[in-house]
Formats: sequence, C-alpha cells, structure tokens
Amino acid sequence: MAASMTKRQRLEATFAGQPVDRVAVALWRHFPGDDQRPADLAAATLAWQRQYDWDFIKVSPSSSFCLVDWGVEDVWLGGDEGTREYTRHVIQRPEDWTRLSVLDPTKGFLGGQLHCLEMIRDGVKDEVPYIQTIFSPLAQAKNLAGGDRLLVHLREAPEAVHAGLQTITQTTIAFLKACQARGIAGIYYALQFATYRLLSADEHQVFGAPYDLRILAAAGECWFNMLHLHGSDIMFDQAAAYPFYQAINWHDRETAPSLGEGLRRSRAAVCGGLARWEDLLRGTPDGVRAQVTDAIRQTGGRRLIVASGCVAPVNAPFSNLRAVRESVEGA
Repeated sequence: MAASMTKRQRLEATFAGQPVDRVAVALWRHFPGDDQRPADLAAATLAWQRQYDWDFIKVSPSSSFCLVDWGVEDVWLGGDEGTREYTRHVIQRPEDWTRLSVLDPTKGFLGGQLHCLEMIRDGVKDEVPYIQTIFSPLAQAKNLAGGDRLLVHLREAPEAVHAGLQTITQTTIAFLKACQARGIAGIYYALQFATYRLLSADEHQVFGAPYDLRILAAAGECWFNMLHLHGSDIMFDQAAAYPFYQAINWHDRETAPSLGEGLRRSRAAVCGGLARWEDLLRGTPDGVRAQVTDAIRQTGGRRLIVASGCVAPVNAPFSNLRAVRESVEGA
C-alpha cells in the first residue's frame, strides 16, 4: 500500500493505474432550492464535503443553470433526485434554433455559477479538487426544446439544429474557460443522448460527437475531466474513445457494461459501483459495503473511484452515505 496521499495525489495515481493508499471515493447530489443562489449552493456543497470528506467535489447546479439566460423556466416540485421540472421551453419551431445568441459567461445565471466556484475555491483552498458540471450541447438542447421536440427537429430540420448546437457549444466553451480561471480541476461532462434509446450511433456521430470533441478539447488542459453517460443502453465504446478525460462514470449497476468490463474497455479510471436507488436510497449500510467490496473485486482496486452511477438521492439515509465513505478505509 502506498504512503498516505493527498486527494490530488490519490486521484492522479488512480488515473495512472498506480498503487494508492486507499481507493478514491466520492458522491455528489443536487441541492434543490439552494441551487438557485450562488452563495447557498456553495455553502451546501461545502457542508456536504465537510460532512463526508470525499476525494473531490462535483459541483452540481440545476440542469437549467446554463439555460436560464436564454429564457427557460423551471420549478422545484420535489422528488428523490433533487432535479427541477421545466415549465417553459424557448424552442418551439425549427427556426428558433437559429435565433439563439452566444451568451456572456460572466453575466446572469452563468456569472452566478462562476461566483459559486469562487466561493468553493476559497472554502477548500488547495485541499480538495473540484470539478464543474458541464452538460453536453445535446443535453442542453433537450431542455431548451423538450426532448421529443429536439428529436423531431434534428430529423426534420437538421441544419437548424446544427445552428443551435453551434451557439450552445460556443457559449459552453466560453463558460468553461471562465471556470478554469476559477481553479477547477476539470469538468464532469454529462452525456445524456449517448444512448440507443434516443439516437442511433450514426445520429450521435453527427449531432453529438463533433460538439463533444470541441468542448473536451477546450478542457484538455485540465487534469481531471470525467465523462458521465446517463441512462441505459449507452454508447459506451463510442464515448470511451473520446480524448481528454481521466475517468468515466455510468449507471454500471443498472446497465451494461459492468464496472470490470468497463475498465477493460476504457483507458480511463472507472467511477461507480453503487446503484443510487437500490443501494443508496433503499439499501442498507451492510449492502452498501458489500457493493463496494464487489467493485474493488471487479477492478482489483486499480483505476477505481467508488461512486454511484449518478447523483445520490437527496433523501438517502445518512447511514448509507457514511457506509460509502467508511467502506474504502482499509479496503
């Protein structure tokens, strides 16, 4: 076993497949209500980190944080996941995609998120790496239009959708660069359309990959970028072939591939081992510990970050959350 490591040392050794003093671990969650104000989101995020001492902070604003300045509206109605419901979409007709303008990342809700990062930076100093959630252009487009409307438009009016994706990508890269100036270790890049349930592989190559690659290239100077493949029936191999990332996260307890198989099919560290509903919400501490033990068995404890496949439920029992953190000590 390696000598005691800092969080960054542990993560960098994990990415390189080198021995670590213990397996890295982190959970992240939404903070509904608090995520509407930069200072409150920063305070909630820092409190979560102080309570469990994760190896990194994944900053989790609401999915609308990057869209409010284009005019979307949403509301918190409750729920296990902590996500908000959209009440107003700004894309109704195909030509609306061409009317989107590139946003200034220092203004409005985007600017507020930069302020949140500044407060997190001041709260953790150099002790805890933090990564900013970035939604892929397709994921943002889904919430600008509504998922069904996006799918209709990209098949019936592809050039209009490409125009919108271009604007979203330019805005996202500008925001990413501003985040880098606030000390982020990297990004948590959320791919929500890399699934056969929504697109064919060819459609994703046309409407997803070109924009993903531009954003990941812009994040290439960061030392800790994580891909997140959301949902089931995912396009794992296509995403795993992307450059400029160090870890990959998916719902490994709910959809193929398994954690061990994903490790073999990716050059990156794998991040997972726990199901958010069955383990974190409805499970028991003993069950959580058993899942962590199995994740370590599948991977040999190398290139592994213990986590859930997505956000931890906001109402998960504290005992289950503590079990996640405690399970890597001495493992």
